[in-house]
Amino acid sequence: MNIRDAKDQIRNAIIAYFTKDEYGEYQIAIEDQRPVFLMGPPGIGKTAIMQQIASELGVGLVSYSMTHHTRQSALGLPYILTKNYGGKEYSVSEYTMSEIIASVYDLMEETGLKEGILFLDEINCVSETLTPSMLQFLQFKTFGRHRVPDGWIVVTAGNPPEYNNSVREFDTVTWDRLKRIDIEPDYQIWKEYALDRGVHPSISTYLDIKSGDFYRVETTVEGKTIVTARAWLNLSDMIRLYEQNGIAVDEKMIGQYLQDPRISKSFSNYYDLFNKYRSDYQIDDILAGKASDEIIERAKAARYDERLSLLGLILDRVGSDLRKFYYREQVLTEELAFFRKIKAALADPSASVAQMLEAELVAKHTELDTGKRSNSLSDDRRRILHGIIADLEAAVSALAQAGGPEGAAAFEIIRQDFNARRADHRKYVDAIAAELENMFVFAEKAFTDGQEMLIIVTELTKGSYSAHYISRHGCSKYFEHNKELLFYERQNEILKVIEDLEL
Repeated sequence: MNIRDAKDQIRNAIIAYFTKDEYGEYQIAIEDQRPVFLMGPPGIGKTAIMQQIASELGVGLVSYSMTHHTRQSALGLPYILTKNYGGKEYSVSEYTMSEIIASVYDLMEETGLKEGILFLDEINCVSETLTPSMLQFLQFKTFGRHRVPDGWIVVTAGNPPEYNNSVREFDTVTWDRLKRIDIEPDYQIWKEYALDRGVHPSISTYLDIKSGDFYRVETTVEGKTIVTARAWLNLSDMIRLYEQNGIAVDEKMIGQYLQDPRISKSFSNYYDLFNKYRSDYQIDDILAGKASDEIIERAKAARYDERLSLLGLILDRVGSDLRKFYYREQVLTEELAFFRKIKAALADPSASVAQMLEAELVAKHTELDTGKRSNSLSDDRRRILHGIIADLEAAVSALAQAGGPEGAAAFEIIRQDFNARRADHRKYVDAIAAELENMFVFAEKAFTDGQEMLIIVTELTKGSYSAHYISRHGCSKYFEHNKELLFYERQNEILKVIEDLEL
């Protein structure tokens, strides 16, 4: 199955394992919970989906690669303990706590989270001395004398033998202890993730043209070739940073990630061509509704690959703006709810606005720190928390500069500050509306009756940030070109109506 379906299967299994009965006991005892085993080629995104699941469920995540573990580090170190049995003393072998189990307890102590996921990668590559202990662990969730805490679900992963010479084939008994999920690379599914991840448009448009280059891990007469989903994501991040710092992106750098000479050369040539299109087409003018007749005529006459690159440039810019819009709207929505609580609390004359702001700051910092430590904080949530913290710190500073007023006077200061940010946000709503309108108008002029309009509508439909904007603020051109409107109706069913950001 593809990585998206695998994620759904794992998430459903974890939810089931977390289910308790009327007495507060897990309905499936920990020793009866079959660990999930993800079997798939390297770099396909196995670790990434575990981070996503932990974030979505709000639980902890401890990850380990089993390839570097010895029997001692996994099971613990032996020591001699004296015990009394029937009035006689005996020397008994005991073990210190496993490094892996201890990491789970450490995270529980640091974050206060009582439930989580223990993700063990490469379990079919463990050392020969550790292999016998793995069966016991898969059955009873114990390393040495210490068990995985209740509320912690074991998920494992490994690569097929053709990708890793260290793989040890599991026997029937071991397989019968696992809930096996086989994953295969799927570019179209990866692209949906990449769209929200903000993958560099040169990569997404290149792979739209040459999807066969998305994943290639094989051994040839010239050596091993390795091009994975992970490699494209890492390359995307590096391209953006190189461009941000004015560093040239060349074939040497690209080849460090795309370890296939043919694909590396091909993408390098495409990237150079992509940059030429970026220079030739004035994207700012297009989105401002000022595209010249010359640009429109060139787009009309362009080959499909050039049109695809142009669409990538336009959609990347729009997607970046929609992502920023989403973060800011989420920040304002959470702040609105909090400031309304402050207003209600002021019915009590002893209530302190400054103290409530400080308490909320502590709570947001704690959420941020806990999320980082538990490996369960999504990038979206991290950015939203940073935005809220910055605004709350500004409110605290504004009160201090005003001499520390309290009551209605203090609330009026933070109310005015919030409404100023809300007014700026509404201007941004209008700016994005104009940007989307201009994109569609340009496409109507340049790509009459072509596939390009379908691409635009599809990308806006699949992207979570564009979905967020359109479902709340609409886009007449989108609706015009998406006749059935099924997406819009479905979104309206599942998304709450956001109250007007008025305080």
